[in-house]
Amino acid sequence: MFAARGLLLSLAVFTLVYAVASAMVACCWKFAARRWRSLNAASQSDRLIVLRMLPLAAAALVTALFTVPSFVMFEPRGGDEEIGAISFVLGFCGLALLAAGLWRAVAALLKATQAMAVCMRDARVDGSGEVPVLRIAGVKPTLMAAGIARPKVLLSETAEFLLTPRELQTALRHEVGHIRRRDNFKKLVLCAVAFPGMTKLEARWREMSEMAADDAAVASESEALDLAAALIKLSRLVAMQPPPILMTGLLHGPAACLNARVERLLGWHESPPATSGGSWWQGLAAGLAVAVGFALGYSQMLVHVHTATEWLVR
Repeated sequence: MFAARGLLLSLAVFTLVYAVASAMVACCWKFAARRWRSLNAASQSDRLIVLRMLPLAAAALVTALFTVPSFVMFEPRGGDEEIGAISFVLGFCGLALLAAGLWRAVAALLKATQAMAVCMRDARVDGSGEVPVLRIAGVKPTLMAAGIARPKVLLSETAEFLLTPRELQTALRHEVGHIRRRDNFKKLVLCAVAFPGMTKLEARWREMSEMAADDAAVASESEALDLAAALIKLSRLVAMQPPPILMTGLLHGPAACLNARVERLLGWHESPPATSGGSWWQGLAAGLAVAVGFALGYSQMLVHVHTATEWLVR
């Protein structure tokens, strides 16, 4: 009974913190995104994915650092305290949330695996580059990064014929940029932590990840023009259809996003080098101060947390 109460209480606290933090992120992310517009696409993409994962991190930390230790230290083991309705409902919701996330992640993996198996039946593998390139007969998929543990680039023979060598190389570097940034793995994580109200934030992250891959593929105005030409040619070749969740196509995203990318490439200019941030030691000092304060007041915080969680158990 003690272990069951502890597990249910942990799930209840996890669900409560995750829901509240997710609601806060869903309401405030646009304000943060506006403040980040001066940053390059890669930095914006990184910050958006961190912001999206904050609710999960907060819920896990509060549960692991406070809820579980306070319950183990202060909850009597021999008591017959009943589990309250609030704790039961929240715990059940937390369990359902975790199960649904696991189901979505497994389903996305299976769908991507099946799509890869179909593409590889008659594919010719070119492993001479940094990432293996699978040349696929036919029109689709035109150009796509697939895989997580062993990533590959899928390239249709039609797309290879249509693009000039320079356009093709730039487009391939775009897909390699996705692979280096592990965008398909990030998509898998997003499948596992789906939550209402986060759709627009995730769409903004996907848009920034495409632009970040564009930036990784071009280093001059001529290369930007080559990539823009590749986007235009391939968009005319096939109708834009969403690829499997765990695959990232060159034409991934709505038409508005594609138009924005083309306009951005046509107006390409070299980004200034990132600054190293000379005040890093200030952040380190602040982090150490927080850690020391946390350590000194940890026992007292556990007492307060246990008092608060008692309300959930009753």
